Amino acid sequence: MCYSTQIKAEYNKYVRMFGAQMSLREFAELYWEREQGRAIKIPKAVDAMFAEVQSDDAHRIREMIERFNASQAPLLEQELFKQRARLADAERTLQGKTTKAATESKRIATDKIATALRRLEDLRRVELKDRDARIFPGHYAPVIVMENGQRVVKPMRYQCRPAGKPAFYDTRYPGTYNARRGNLEGFWKGVFGYSHGLIVANAFYENVKRHRLEGRELADGEQEQNVVLEFRSDSGEDMFVACLWSRWEGKGEPDLLSFAAITDEPPAEIAAAGHDRCIIPIRPENVDAWLNPEPGNLTALYAILDDCARLYYLHRLAA
Repeated sequence: MCYSTQIKAEYNKYVRMFGAQMSLREFAELYWEREQGRAIKIPKAVDAMFAEVQSDDAHRIREMIERFNASQAPLLEQELFKQRARLADAERTLQGKTTKAATESKRIATDKIATALRRLEDLRRVELKDRDARIFPGHYAPVIVMENGQRVVKPMRYQCRPAGKPAFYDTRYPGTYNARRGNLEGFWKGVFGYSHGLIVANAFYENVKRHRLEGRELADGEQEQNVVLEFRSDSGEDMFVACLWSRWEGKGEPDLLSFAAITDEPPAEIAAAGHDRCIIPIRPENVDAWLNPEPGNLTALYAILDDCARLYYLHRLAA
């Protein structure tokens, strides 16, 4: 399962490389919903896309980003105060007696302090880092789709809720950010062949077991240990990742655009690293055919997935 992906979020690249239009109205609506209090997670790299765009909607988006960031700083500072007090209490307790509760409280407070400090630093800095473009399930990303014969970039949540399904599918099926190829005509039969998209990515991340990465069996009494690997093509080229997407509508709820990345059996180098899935990078010459699916000709769509870009993936432990 591709649990995390490092996307490309560059406005000019979408326009230049794909001839795509940015659906600024839908991006503006998303930022407005976040400003109204909805729990919407948007990577910093997506915020940065609108820095140089000259339009009324882009100007509105920049203003909403600035207001949101300004509102987050005092909340993070309050969290810092709270966790530093918790840490001090735990340390005082531990000076007198070592207890499991105080030890755990110290660990949690220390972790939360580090997280709050990192988030404050992220709010204040201007230059982008790789982690600013990394999406996890529940995060929003720019997705390329076809609309009225034109390639369009829309904001979508990375975890697909198919149209017509109840909202609780998000919790009942938390893995719906991953559309397994073998299940495209099963769980995904109402989406595959109808609503296809692409994200542009240059890396993806996977959870693997350390002993599998090291090519060995668990030793007697050894517990499984999880590590996160970053995979990139050895050429460093961008990948046009095959996706399915859906527009969900619910009574009294804002429309939800969401997507899932299609995954398949892994190439040998990913399997050797201990993982059993891989994204499917579409060849540039197949982009339009993928974005314009014919539900009556699924054979042609499978052929596009079979004819994916043949990349060799290097891996390393994720930072």
